Amino acid sequence: MSYGKYPYGTLLFAAEPEDTEPQPEDGLDLMQYLPDYYRGVKEMESLQDSLGREILALRTGAVVVLAQAYVETATQSLGRWEAELGLSTDPSKSAESRREIIKAKRRGAGTTTPQMIERVASAFTGGEVVVEEVPGEYRFVVRFVGSLGIPSNMAGLIQILEEIKPAHLGYEFIYTYTFWDSLKSLTWSGANGKTWNELRVYG
Repeated sequence: MSYGKYPYGTLLFAAEPEDTEPQPEDGLDLMQYLPDYYRGVKEMESLQDSLGREILALRTGAVVVLAQAYVETATQSLGRWEAELGLSTDPSKSAESRREIIKAKRRGAGTTTPQMIERVASAFTGGEVVVEEVPGEYRFVVRFVGSLGIPSNMAGLIQILEEIKPAHLGYEFIYTYTFWDSLKSLTWSGANGKTWNELRVYG
């Protein structure tokens, strides 16, 4: 990049021109913020290069730190979230599975009601969940109506349900699968290329 491309005073400090995408190993080009007479002064170029790398590293680090403050983007801080909520930490699980458990636990704070269980279960599917109480049988049914098939992190959902439900209540799950009418749009060759499990959740 030409140091004289952006006149002195036209860019905010630490702002990058729209046509550049600095990488952490490259650093910020701070020479563009200085008057043209500093071009070719190797001591100044070396100083600004060092400062540019440090500033970009700090800016990148700040983004990473901020990401840890939100469950949806947390990575390194997932263990801290789990500890605060009394959850066990299992590094063998994917970050997404651990986030689902954390979000479900947060939704499950307070008195257990069918509506709370619906919120918790929906955190694992992203779709609508209906909880039906079975009067006189001390159990409830969790029906997945907004997504097809079995949610991928059922072990996590069961773990959370066991923690928040009253101990004397049992439960069961009911899953939603594709109706035969939904497959009418498929040609024989299209259906033949899918497994039975793929057809059960086709939609």
